[in-house]
Amino acid sequence: MNWTLRYVEEDQVWPQVQSNSYGVPAEQWWTWDEPYKITYPEYVHNQVDKDVSVYAVNSILARSAMYESLDPGWKSAILAHYGAIAVPEYLAGIGEARMGRFGRCAAWRNMATYGTLDETRHGQIQTFVPHGLLAKEPRADWAHKALHTNEWGAIAARSLFDDMFTANDAVSTAIQLTFTFETGFTNLQFLGMAADAMKVGDVDFASLISSIQTDEARHAQQGEPTIKVLIANGQADIAQKLVDHMFWRTWHIFALLTGLSMDYYTPLEHRKHSFKEFMSEMVIKQFMDQFRDFGLEVPWYWKDYFLEELDWYHHGLHLGVWTWRPTVWWNPDAGVSPEERVWLEEKYPGWNDTFGKQWDVITENVRAGKTELTLPETFPMVCNMCQIPLVNPAGFLVGKLDTPEPLMVDTEDRRLVFCSEPCKWVYEQNPERFAGQLTIIDRFLSGVIQPPTIDGALDYMSLSPEEQGQDATNYAWAFAGQPGSGRFS
Repeated sequence: MNWTLRYVEEDQVWPQVQSNSYGVPAEQWWTWDEPYKITYPEYVHNQVDKDVSVYAVNSILARSAMYESLDPGWKSAILAHYGAIAVPEYLAGIGEARMGRFGRCAAWRNMATYGTLDETRHGQIQTFVPHGLLAKEPRADWAHKALHTNEWGAIAARSLFDDMFTANDAVSTAIQLTFTFETGFTNLQFLGMAADAMKVGDVDFASLISSIQTDEARHAQQGEPTIKVLIANGQADIAQKLVDHMFWRTWHIFALLTGLSMDYYTPLEHRKHSFKEFMSEMVIKQFMDQFRDFGLEVPWYWKDYFLEELDWYHHGLHLGVWTWRPTVWWNPDAGVSPEERVWLEEKYPGWNDTFGKQWDVITENVRAGKTELTLPETFPMVCNMCQIPLVNPAGFLVGKLDTPEPLMVDTEDRRLVFCSEPCKWVYEQNPERFAGQLTIIDRFLSGVIQPPTIDGALDYMSLSPEEQGQDATNYAWAFAGQPGSGRFS
């Protein structure tokens, strides 16, 4: 279905802003090929079977008390997931549709058309299932609500996903969404989450995630042939830069969402891997193999920044999210009972002497009935690139950073703050793309948020008192193992 245009110019059909060819001739794009060959009737047949299975499981379990019996930490993990992922699945459909129209090869456009239908289904199913939980868990409404608010995590998610697919050209989307994000992160994550869900007894979520993952495995294949075409036509540097850019951005959001869930929210008896082990055995190994096979290099920040952050970054985020728990739509699980601390020390040697000391102070305040001392009185600095609060002091605490201070860059109109050299690099590669982004702190300091108080900011983030996060177990972890131990009240 490829043909040479005769009645219009190529740029009229595939404008560079939406279909950047990166200098590769049209005929060379026709060599694009992927392993999944499927007809539309076959596709529809398979998808109907998947939907029937998922909705049947959900219909049965909706009449049970399964959700009420789930561990509080696991509930937090799935509520965080729904809020961060459900609506972005719809947004991913925009990226797929752009490739379906502006992809440079007919086979690619056909594949992306299925991807568009996939992402539409993923958005629908991940808003439908939590909608059924509303009578039991009002915060499930954030599956639909989150991305329509100015909650700081939602701002960070929108920044990433807009950069990745709603404001991207087709070639960049194939490499950054389907290769970097889906093949490298979410496809593997969904496999792990489905297995964990079954272990904790959440059959409904396991069925949903497994159904989505089978779609991801197929349409994620669009990135590999796109990279191969670029490399075969002397554009390896373009492919490398696109991967380097999005791997770092994805890593920070992934650490925030998945790192906390794996190492702190999942019940201890059901943890198969630590987050670092999962990253090392699954994500890192896969990317190393693919970089070698394609002739690409690992990103320039791989050793000195990415691998170093595996030991501490998500631990710092967890401490921050728990402390600023009123600013999120789920109930963060501290996950630092005596047994859990033994596990954390085993998986991250030195944890007790670094992060553990911070939790010692928090635990003492909780036991003394001074929970007000565990809550924030102001807000942290936020990175102007990833839009995630800075946890640089945590990296300094464990000896991974030379200074607890962030990187600061003064421009003509304002001072920019970056959490790391890679975030600063991503911004400086395309400043006009990101200059208009305002972090939640930028909005606070510029007077957008009124009144300029904690309560004013929570209202700006659309978090009512009933929706603001609280400790998932009502501080039971602080009293575990103590004489007459029980939940704090």
